[in-house]
Amino acid sequence: MKRIIIAGATSGLGQEVARLCVGAGWRVGAAGRNAKALALLKELAPRQVETAEIDVTHDNASQQLVELAERLGGMDIYLHTSGIGKRNIELEPGIELATLRTNGEGFVRMVATAFDWFRSHGGGHIAIVGSVAGTRGLGSAPAYSATKRMQSTYIDALAQLARMEGIPIRFTDVRPGFVATPLLAGEKYPMLMYTGPVSRRIFQAIERRKRRLVIDRRYAVLVFFWKWIPQWLWERLPIRKNA
Repeated sequence: MKRIIIAGATSGLGQEVARLCVGAGWRVGAAGRNAKALALLKELAPRQVETAEIDVTHDNASQQLVELAERLGGMDIYLHTSGIGKRNIELEPGIELATLRTNGEGFVRMVATAFDWFRSHGGGHIAIVGSVAGTRGLGSAPAYSATKRMQSTYIDALAQLARMEGIPIRFTDVRPGFVATPLLAGEKYPMLMYTGPVSRRIFQAIERRKRRLVIDRRYAVLVFFWKWIPQWLWERLPIRKNA
């Protein structure tokens, strides 16, 4: 029976993937800030699910993650879905800094803790849900696209570190396009995807231990061309996070 801890399991893709893991018979450590949502996950399978109220921006989140892993009986997979993001062409400091704290500081705090756990327990698997927004800097969402780029780079660095130290840690970097989750509520987005199909693709990527996956084909093509656009032209494109 696989043991997975999911940070951000109380809403959106994290919650849906948690349900899929329970359905597959895995033991699930669900972490998030919403106590009611955690209780509902626990009710799905009380013997399979352990929960913890964790805010990734708090200093004690690392210790809480370790404690959750111990209550779960160990950790084979760590999945990080916790994150925030918002269109912010006005560059409102509160939005930019909150995004940096959650997607930057909180991400590093949790992923580094998971890496240390696997380092001292013979290996494991770290998976993250990033975004195609991390491909290039999006003028409509600067902090969001920058932190998503950082997350993928951080995972690449940890993959190299694991190789350097001879630690059998696998990595999965999933990059969806825009998904209809509470994170995007209130705005219209192009090529919107839905949580059901996307969460199933995430679960499959983890199960098959894929290194990197862009969801879906439309976004894979888009990202391919984004990478080849010269910088001078990119800066002149009116790409917006909403349509």
